Amino acid sequence: MEPHSYVWLLIIGGIVAFAAGFGIGANDVANSFSSSVGSRTLTLKQACTIAIFTEFFGAFLLGANTSETIRGGIIKISLFQDNPDLLMLAMVCALIGSATWVIFASFRGWPVSTTHSAVGAIVGVGISAYGWKAVDWSFNGVTKIIVSWFIAPIVAGVVVSIIFLTAKYLILIHQDSSFRRALIAVPIYITFTIAINIFYLIFKGEPSLKLDNLHPNVIALIIVGVTIFVSVFSYFFYAQFLRRKIIGKETGLEWYHVFVVPFIGPRYDNTDNDTEIGTNDDQNGKQEGIETEENVNNSPKNIFQAAFTAIGNYVARGISKEVADYKAHDNIEMHDAAAKYDPNTEQLYSFLQILTASLASFSHGSNDVSNAIGPLITIFLIYDSGIVEPSGTTSVPLWILALGGFAIDVGLVLYGYHVMRSLGNQITYNSPSRGFAIELGTSLTVLSASKIGLPISTTHCVTIATAAIGLCNGNVKALNWKLLASCFFSWALTVPVSALIAGGIYAFTAYAPSAPA
Repeated sequence: MEPHSYVWLLIIGGIVAFAAGFGIGANDVANSFSSSVGSRTLTLKQACTIAIFTEFFGAFLLGANTSETIRGGIIKISLFQDNPDLLMLAMVCALIGSATWVIFASFRGWPVSTTHSAVGAIVGVGISAYGWKAVDWSFNGVTKIIVSWFIAPIVAGVVVSIIFLTAKYLILIHQDSSFRRALIAVPIYITFTIAINIFYLIFKGEPSLKLDNLHPNVIALIIVGVTIFVSVFSYFFYAQFLRRKIIGKETGLEWYHVFVVPFIGPRYDNTDNDTEIGTNDDQNGKQEGIETEENVNNSPKNIFQAAFTAIGNYVARGISKEVADYKAHDNIEMHDAAAKYDPNTEQLYSFLQILTASLASFSHGSNDVSNAIGPLITIFLIYDSGIVEPSGTTSVPLWILALGGFAIDVGLVLYGYHVMRSLGNQITYNSPSRGFAIELGTSLTVLSASKIGLPISTTHCVTIATAAIGLCNGNVKALNWKLLASCFFSWALTVPVSALIAGGIYAFTAYAPSAPA
């Protein structure tokens, strides 16, 4: 095959890879932020704003590792050595099969595994092309991936339980002193979270950045220096800011005061809100009147403004949904069965939860972007070289990582609210302290998997971790067993359905009769 042949397959592959990334954003990003939105720590709009950056940079900086496993660790691509164009077609069909199932599941609000979908689709095209022998069933291939699907959620559940139970027995159940105890723990939580991010970014970041080539002394100095700085800042600045904001009720403290809080006195906002609201209402009414008169003039400027406003409203509709309404879930009895803790302490955890949600989102982008771009990498490399290259022999193009990250962001903003609503408060009662444990524990599990190149299911990790948090209440009624059963059922469907779709499309396109020349 001549290099740069079959450009049409590359174009179609890029389009379908974007659709697959869209499906990941619509379905899987709920894993990172559902607990934050469900506990009302963040609004859906705020969560999406943060995730746009964390998902993209997670995919861009750490996504190359698991992408290599998806690209060449599932089927024996050497079988396509004499027919590289057929491998390109197989990867396009795999992307179609994976994207179709994930987008359909997102429309239904099912939190399915995009990793299962991608792996199942690639297995499907491999079997369709060369039979069962095409799949690498060894431990270095599919077996290792399948084992990780079961081990990783259990690990996540155990880690999350340890984090939450430690906080529960050392902090939360001590009603009279829980806030003081939590305030001491804040710098420890923050330092640990930041240190984990720095460690993984240096040792398993995007290879082209060559951060792991730094001298060991430089790496140690960076990690120790950042850790000391974050610890000092967290204790003397951030923790004191939270104490004054929550206990002191200093309404005049803004976010930027955290940098100078030890040096400023009490700040209270004495503005008469009622007067302000009345004034604003009058002004808004007048403004609306002016706008109404102006709209009478159907000038091109106003028409374009109306068009842009309509487009903006359509784009923003996905981040303006109510997904954390407790009563709408009909799970009041389940929520009542869960233990409740001091509101001030929970509010303290809500500030921490923003940080851990960002870490969870960063780790998700680093792991699950491979489900969209792994096959596209294979398509591009064959297009560029004209041959089938073994996995691990070439670096992942940065533009493909960027495409995957951008597609995830678009899917989240436009369609992420469906699954976010399902995971928010319907499995168990969610509070900031619980959400903090879920996000920190699962992000550690997922980042570790990304480090060793395992494309695990973040959906499984988050769901099992959430169930583990429910069990930590010591009451089985604190869990929605019916919803958990439906999640397991949708997971069971994912691999065979995506495999059938992808394999069927490949069989139709590769083996369909063609007209004689």
